[in-house]
Amino acid sequence: MILNKLSDWLPTTNKEVKIKGWDALDVILFSGDAYVDHPAFGPAVIGRILESYGLRVAIVPQPSVHDNLQDFIKLGTPKLFFGVTAGEMDSMVSNYTASKRSRDKDAYTPNGDKGFRPDYASVVYSKILKEKFPNVPVLIGGIEASLRRVTHYDYWSDSLKPNILTDSKADLLVYGMGEQPLREIVNLLQKGVPFSSLKTINQTAYLQKKQEELPKNKHWEDITINSHEVCLKNKKSFAANFKVIEQESNKIYGSRILQDVGDTTLVINPPYATMTEQEIDASFDLPFTRLPHPKYNKRGPIPAFEMIKFSINIHRGCFGGCSFCTISAHQGKFIASRSQESILKEVDKVANMPDFKGYLSDIGGPSANMYKMKGKIQEICDKCVAPSCISPVICYNLDTSHKPLTEIYRAVDKHPKIKKSFIGSGIRYDMLVPEFNKKADPKELEEYTEEVLTKHVSGRLKVAPEHTSDNVLKLMRKPSFKYFHKFKEQFDKLNIRKKLNLQLIPYFISSHPACELEDMANLAAETKDMGFQLEQVQGFTPTPMTVATVIYYSGYHPYTLKPMKSPKTKKDRDEQHRFFFWYKRENQQWISNTLAKVGRSDLLQKLIPSANSWRKNKKTKVKNTFDDTVTYSSRKKKKFNKRKKR
Repeated sequence: MILNKLSDWLPTTNKEVKIKGWDALDVILFSGDAYVDHPAFGPAVIGRILESYGLRVAIVPQPSVHDNLQDFIKLGTPKLFFGVTAGEMDSMVSNYTASKRSRDKDAYTPNGDKGFRPDYASVVYSKILKEKFPNVPVLIGGIEASLRRVTHYDYWSDSLKPNILTDSKADLLVYGMGEQPLREIVNLLQKGVPFSSLKTINQTAYLQKKQEELPKNKHWEDITINSHEVCLKNKKSFAANFKVIEQESNKIYGSRILQDVGDTTLVINPPYATMTEQEIDASFDLPFTRLPHPKYNKRGPIPAFEMIKFSINIHRGCFGGCSFCTISAHQGKFIASRSQESILKEVDKVANMPDFKGYLSDIGGPSANMYKMKGKIQEICDKCVAPSCISPVICYNLDTSHKPLTEIYRAVDKHPKIKKSFIGSGIRYDMLVPEFNKKADPKELEEYTEEVLTKHVSGRLKVAPEHTSDNVLKLMRKPSFKYFHKFKEQFDKLNIRKKLNLQLIPYFISSHPACELEDMANLAAETKDMGFQLEQVQGFTPTPMTVATVIYYSGYHPYTLKPMKSPKTKKDRDEQHRFFFWYKRENQQWISNTLAKVGRSDLLQKLIPSANSWRKNKKTKVKNTFDDTVTYSSRKKKKFNKRKKR
């Protein structure tokens, strides 16, 4: 498959618009990402969806906000609206680390160059467009707009911000995955309905004056949450809002949410039902080139594209509901799965790419092994308000059969040009443990596990137990660590029996709400005892629209409204993270002193049996392998460096 015509991509310049033979545009999209015409990149999906409705669509990727703003006016005025997205990530997550340091690279920019995406990109782009084109509607969407659609805590400014519509001055917001609401928006606009009248479309949000009457919809019930002003004054009121928001967002039939802010009312219409197989297939079957725009040919590779270039996404959504994760808040709790026919069609496209060497990097989704999983009795799901289908236990109504997934793997591997297909997405190991997944067929779980380990792992299997403390795991909505022990037993047995020589790589999080320093010491000791030297670790980053972030800011659990603690100071967060690296010499004196202070000589002996031989010396600073600078006790720097060389 060779694509070398500029017209194969959506136009990005006036020259490319003319190549298409167009004299005007219906929609112009602005994105914080470089333009990669691939189904894994949201801006490209939205552009292709709009194109499929017969619209003339152009995209302005990473417009400059540091000059005369020429990028915002160069394509003129669209007939219908401007579309704005920060890109595949919240711009603040993209630009900054958990310690609020500027990132060295931007994965969605050629060569990983940084500085091409402004902070709060959706707000910046939208405000510029409203200033330049005051009479043209602006529609915002993508993960940044989606997760900031109500009053939310912003970690990077350490402040409570109003809904993003208030700050951006945009006219309408699409939250979640945009195909379904866009279809209705375009349909109504093409019928001549004014943009300002688009008030009853599912999965959209807008602002209206307080005194205005709400549009009527006989199928919707209304629920009012605490106003932005009340949230500013009372953290418990802010926390109480989140329970409503999370439950209504994950219902099959949600309510319309209302929130006052200043002299306006934020109106969030209920979400659409989960996409059908036909709908999600239609999205993935659009004529993507699957390549970055040719304009980047001389600028270097785009890291995020290189990572997924030869991967296949087979479903959307996640029913895990983890307290620190935003996947279900954006993609939904219920799984939308593609048909085998659509998946194999994409596999064939990838297999025929000129530089394909026979290896698929991933066949997966948000959680690799949730394909085709859904409720056995739909009526039970219709009434469910639980944020997770597998926490604290797996729902008795959830069909966790891995058989359709095993069949997909085998069908893909039958393609003559596929040498090997890997599972790069995270696997929910807990669903493979019979003691946890009690309703599942143990033989089927064993068959799937063996299929993955023997045919789809490249030396290392990555899973995410996240913590060892039952108290922290309960808050995370993750299963007890004892089930990770069970899974490791299965993994080790199969590894030996099949002579696979595979590594099990667990992910962990430090500084999560409810996590104490002693919990991290226990985590270090228990994982060491299991034979791990941890490397896949991260500090908790508060992002909008998660339970953990609400607790971090407010100090209250949104479901119980009981007080909860979180590590918040830089010192506390650094110290928790430091326990991951107990095996580094520069950390061991500090660990020794810390555990001695809390009387945990038992943990000290597990982690550092030779702890008593360490001497207390002058403090110095060294950068750890995460991203923060931490302080620890060691020998004088000169002597330390000599010892390190030895």
